[in-house]
Amino acid sequence: MELKNLTISQVHNGLKNKEFTAKALVKGFLSYIKKEDAKVHAYLSTTEKLALEQAEKVDEKIAAGLKIGPLEGVPCAIKDNILVEGEKCIAASKILANYVAPYDATVIRKLKSAGVIFLGKTNMDEFAMGSSTENSAYGATKNPNDLERVPGGSSGGSAAAVAADECVFSLGSDTGGSIRQPASFCGVVGFKPTYGAVSRYGVMAMASSLDQIGPLAKNVADCKMVFDAIKGKDTRDATSANPPAPLLKGGLKGVNNLKIGIPKEYFAKGLNKEVEKLVSAAIGKLTALGAKIVEISLPYSEYALACYYIIMASEVSANLARFDGIKYGTSAISDKQSALSGLLDVYLQSRGQYLGAEARRRIMLGTYSLSSGYYDAYYLRAQKVRTRIADDFKKAFAGVDLIMTPVAPTTAFKIGEKINDPVTMYLSDIYTVPVNLAGVPALSMPCGKIGKLPVGLQIIGPHFSEDLIFRVAQTIEDAMRF
Repeated sequence: MELKNLTISQVHNGLKNKEFTAKALVKGFLSYIKKEDAKVHAYLSTTEKLALEQAEKVDEKIAAGLKIGPLEGVPCAIKDNILVEGEKCIAASKILANYVAPYDATVIRKLKSAGVIFLGKTNMDEFAMGSSTENSAYGATKNPNDLERVPGGSSGGSAAAVAADECVFSLGSDTGGSIRQPASFCGVVGFKPTYGAVSRYGVMAMASSLDQIGPLAKNVADCKMVFDAIKGKDTRDATSANPPAPLLKGGLKGVNNLKIGIPKEYFAKGLNKEVEKLVSAAIGKLTALGAKIVEISLPYSEYALACYYIIMASEVSANLARFDGIKYGTSAISDKQSALSGLLDVYLQSRGQYLGAEARRRIMLGTYSLSSGYYDAYYLRAQKVRTRIADDFKKAFAGVDLIMTPVAPTTAFKIGEKINDPVTMYLSDIYTVPVNLAGVPALSMPCGKIGKLPVGLQIIGPHFSEDLIFRVAQTIEDAMRF
């Protein structure tokens, strides 16, 4: 069976027309993963038993002459910080080496009810902390376009699995660009919804005020279909919400007279000239169809990265406090070589042995920012800057419909190139973190290649403008085919 470039609609039509069975499809993907994934290392584990059981149910339904839904029987991959009941969920960390999820995340429950099939859990930066997937305790994932380069992070495994044809779509999480940046590096479509548009229940929290789950797929239509299946308010997540009613009804038709904001701060020093050229060319496709370009300013974006790394690290220090070897996680008590003098020693040795360097770095940064005497100078000030960043976007959207920028200043960098220089690594998220701080939705889509390395265009909209973003992204995708 030819799996290459298989989309959701192709799977649906193939199953509906009985060109193949769901079980044969799953076996084909699992066989391909076993054969090819050693090169890419997109997966941490496969869920073969679950996948085959799910496939049998779909085949039984088709055999009985019943209609199947658009996602029914479609094989996907799940980032390994999202809980799937009865399956390992280790967030690429040694401290959770044997943790088995006791329940389904809300997004998993929704996908199960839609009949989606789960092939396995994908590799990631430990606890979603990183921009390259090199911080996984189980080895780095490689970019399918160039195996010497990173796939991006922290959802690098999810992006690589889609790009390498090892699943039809995947789920990732985005705290500061962790869906969009790997989507850009790997050449797939990745979407970060409005904060609260998708429930976070059952996702291991990194930074609770920033985290958001979203899809990665091979095209815009597939990405939208998955988002539509997982979105909506959830009583288990108090931050989740349904879109306000007026935004569900209205919106522009086509792109004629669409106003696109181009922030001057994003097209400045530090942006690769070839990346800028491809992004500008993609935006030009819309101007040829009647859209209008408006130069805008997002002045506080200059401070977004510093602001993000204070707020994110502060929330990390609180959320990861539970992984102490007592409440959760592998404990140094089980290590007979350790001479433990008391409870504090258990905490220190458990975290020291089983948490990676980047996780420890961010916990310490956050604890420092929240500590007595530094709270006002760092955390409180960062929150005030965050408000200014959100206001920047609000003012911009009063005059434009969407904002378009590069996703990252460069294409995928080489494995090992930035791992020992955290500040340089953090700069790869410079165009994505303001979006998370403001809580607005944004999509990354391929807009060309430099050599064999993909470049991503970022489309940013106001809160709950998902439908408009997808419609415009689809227009660009269609225009770029010709």
